[in-house]
Amino acid sequence: MSAFKFSVGPWNVHAGADSYGPATRNEIDLETKFAKFAEIGFSAVQFHDDDAVPDMNNMTDEEIKEYARGVKKLLDKYGLAAEFVAPRLWMDPHTADGGFMSSRKEDRDYAMWRAYRSIDIARELGCDLIVLWLAREGTLCAESKSPVWATKQLVEAINKMLEYDSTIRICIEPKPNEPIDRSICGTIGHVMAISAATIDPKRVGGNLESAHAILAGLDPAHEIGFALAFDKLFTVHLNDQNSIRYDQDKSFGVENIRAAFNQVKVLVENNYGSKGEYVGLDVKAMRTTSDEDSYEHLKNSLDIFKALEEKVARYDYEYANKLIEERKFEQLEMYTMNLIMGLV
Repeated sequence: MSAFKFSVGPWNVHAGADSYGPATRNEIDLETKFAKFAEIGFSAVQFHDDDAVPDMNNMTDEEIKEYARGVKKLLDKYGLAAEFVAPRLWMDPHTADGGFMSSRKEDRDYAMWRAYRSIDIARELGCDLIVLWLAREGTLCAESKSPVWATKQLVEAINKMLEYDSTIRICIEPKPNEPIDRSICGTIGHVMAISAATIDPKRVGGNLESAHAILAGLDPAHEIGFALAFDKLFTVHLNDQNSIRYDQDKSFGVENIRAAFNQVKVLVENNYGSKGEYVGLDVKAMRTTSDEDSYEHLKNSLDIFKALEEKVARYDYEYANKLIEERKFEQLEMYTMNLIMGLV
């Protein structure tokens, strides 16, 4: 039995289309996903604003809220909570050059409208967390915008959101590249700096995604630990990544089981979840996956996490500390590997 609560987003069960090929599976409606999430063992659902309210650009503010109330009833039907809402600021023509950092004021105004509506949706869904994945906030052309101006634009946008609702928290999900090649906020360290510059730093934190840390050439467990040291880890997106390629969102632990072990270990050791935080997954099925196996990657990720959680529970800290004191790191490394491999 895990000590953690888990969350997942509707986009994690998808039709298999990518940049180089069409869909390979059928689309699944939202309620069917909710029912399956609850059956698998998830406690909460992550949302983009238009996951909860499709076609929101063509709705009034009140229509958006009303639609979100219907989604809340569906969540309640299956005993699920909403973990967060994230404005999708990378698919609309207004966001071709970024949202908060667009060179055009009308585009920046659109981004703030989506941010405010995301807060409205979160209220209706019963959650207080707004995640910002800054997908296009940066530059494709190095000379197109000043990084100083762009950084200040992000701080200003977050301040406006904090002022719009005094109860919400803002959670930045850093990523160093893709789809933008020069990100303004690429690591948890950047998130900490942005947080400190806002009008209410206690309400601004981070969402560390395993794959994004790897894309930055960093260790996910250390990025998690950095945020935990400052009490800034508001949520996590666990997955895996095969080196510094495109963002793969592989099932948790399938590429580097030791790195996955250490992510679980740092969460356990620091009582992550004791304030209501969820362990979030952001994993996608392979394109070759069949319709009937559309949820297997979610089950696999949960099973691997829970197996590693059990390994952490059996970790012999007394023995490990003795090895550390004696600087017998070769032995410590092999103890860890033997534990992961089930040899001790």
